Amino acid sequence: MKILVINCGSSSLKYQLIDMNTEIAIAKGLVERIGMEGSNLEQKMEGSSEKYKVEKDLKDHKEAISLVLETLCNEKFGIIKDLKEINAIGHRVVHGGEKYSNSVIVTDEVIKNIEECSKLAPLHNPANIIGIKACQELMGDTPMVVVFDTAFHQTMPEKAYMYGLPYEMYEKHAIRKYGFHGTSHFYVANECAKQMGKKIEDLKIITCHLGNGASVSAIDRGKSVDTSMGFTPLQGLMMGTRCGDIDPAVVTYLISELGMSANEVNEMMNKKSGFLGVSGKSSDSRDIEELEEKGDKRATLTLDMYYYRIKSYIGAYMAVMNGVDAIVFTAGIGENSSLTRAGACAGMENLGIKIDENKNNVRGKITEISADDSKVKVYLIPTNEELVIARDTQALLK
Repeated sequence: MKILVINCGSSSLKYQLIDMNTEIAIAKGLVERIGMEGSNLEQKMEGSSEKYKVEKDLKDHKEAISLVLETLCNEKFGIIKDLKEINAIGHRVVHGGEKYSNSVIVTDEVIKNIEECSKLAPLHNPANIIGIKACQELMGDTPMVVVFDTAFHQTMPEKAYMYGLPYEMYEKHAIRKYGFHGTSHFYVANECAKQMGKKIEDLKIITCHLGNGASVSAIDRGKSVDTSMGFTPLQGLMMGTRCGDIDPAVVTYLISELGMSANEVNEMMNKKSGFLGVSGKSSDSRDIEELEEKGDKRATLTLDMYYYRIKSYIGAYMAVMNGVDAIVFTAGIGENSSLTRAGACAGMENLGIKIDENKNNVRGKITEISADDSKVKVYLIPTNEELVIARDTQALLK
């Protein structure tokens, strides 16, 4: 069985074609700058170091998906001969609200419900819907499944997901913590259990998904009991361009005292804050680390704030679960920045967390990086959200 996994962003599209007999991605690619000048596709095939690149103007996601399908069937650089070889399509959807605690087969009702959740994830859900509808137009007979970022966190107890607002805000408007990156937290927690040779039902694990968007989750015996992102992906850690946790009164101050509109405040907190806002230079952690090496004080402050907030959540979730057996770092920064992993765990020896400097000098591969005398195991585990989506798709269709 071959499953095409589609992950649509507002102006990008990631995809993998996975052979479920081996669970290997036989082709994976990225389409960037959809709807802008300089649109391009880059695809890599399993077993080959060569990358296939196409530069082509793509006005929308339908044209992007059409190019992906053409590329997969390309006579020279493709991996399949006919689209009929694709047995199913799995879509990532960021927000499923309270309706979905599991993945579901795509129907008109499901699409309608995803559209209703768009107000809770305006940067993500609309693009996800466009990707689903484009695939329906181009491959209407192929069964499709949606996997929700929020689904894994539906096991959180009320005391963790409720906000201290009037209760009718929840009853009438569904204002509560939802959490995101669920497929990633689920995947790396289960991989961690495998690495430890234990059942996940016997473990308390804290997973740190650290990319341009970032979140930390407390996973108690395989279930999410708390996570740092909230009603939207803005809450929690400071991120590439997102502010993370702030006093909510800052919002009303900016509006009443500085004359900013609600949209301007939202734009600032989502797209002009975080690494970019504090450093004044870049939203990319690699740039910030380079600037810090050169003595840039604001870059140093940016990293110190980042490590501090990760550490704060790790400590909080140890309290929530009454201990922790393992901590996992994943995603772009978590997998590739030894400085971030070391900074987040520094000064936690009294809590049983200690990293081995030599073991930590690694990028992008499963590694235990904790010191031999660390009571808590610490791991680097690359995430694989696409494989989770493919597995769910296969299970539902069977």
